[in-house]
Amino acid sequence: MAKNTKDAKDAKGGKKGGSPGKKGAPQPKTAKAPAAASPRARASDMPVAEKAMARIGTPRMQKHFEETVRPRLVKEFGLKNPNMVPRITKIVLNVGLGEASKNPRLVDAAVEELGIVTGQKAVITRAKKAIANFGLRAGMPVGATVTLRGARMYEFLDRFITLTVPRIRDFRGLPTKSFDGRGNYTFGIKEQMIFPEIDFDKVETVHGMDITLVTTAGRDDLAMALLRAFGWPFKGETPDALRVA
Repeated sequence: MAKNTKDAKDAKGGKKGGSPGKKGAPQPKTAKAPAAASPRARASDMPVAEKAMARIGTPRMQKHFEETVRPRLVKEFGLKNPNMVPRITKIVLNVGLGEASKNPRLVDAAVEELGIVTGQKAVITRAKKAIANFGLRAGMPVGATVTLRGARMYEFLDRFITLTVPRIRDFRGLPTKSFDGRGNYTFGIKEQMIFPEIDFDKVETVHGMDITLVTTAGRDDLAMALLRAFGWPFKGETPDALRVA
């Protein structure tokens, strides 16, 4: 009887440990997989080769600003502090569509066109208050806008000066009196088809837009010198050629 009880215990212990006659046999430990590298690695942790590759993508307008425009403004205005040198902080493109309240498809087309031109998704602007005479209610879409900074801003500025401006019909230069007194420059274009990225066959309605260049100049003469150094085609002037490889 005692022998049968011992055999039953051995069989029970074999179920727990995995082999008959042994209680709780230790299982082999599996090696842990190495932790995946974080996609947001710091620049200091990057290999030297990857740091060099990251510099290759710098826009040529940004290089032109660092190598040519900045020293030129320092010499022309006698700026002693490097932080006093003006720079462009952002470029804002704004499209207003008065007929958007009757035809909402115009807003979707404007958002798509701004995305094609700038490489960045635009934001739909909406009415802040209702105006009964125009049939406008608060919250209705009335246009689209996009704000460019950093590399996209310099790339858009480069394409606009070198490719878009020569496509403007009867072009005689951009106005010199469009500064707001604080170094910001705003001008308007009559049709979006001057941009080479726009396909004529897909354009539903011809519309214009306002483009604003926001700078840190603080005054108009310094901002004008900044844009002139970039090769901005002011009216009555011959723009400087952009001599960048």
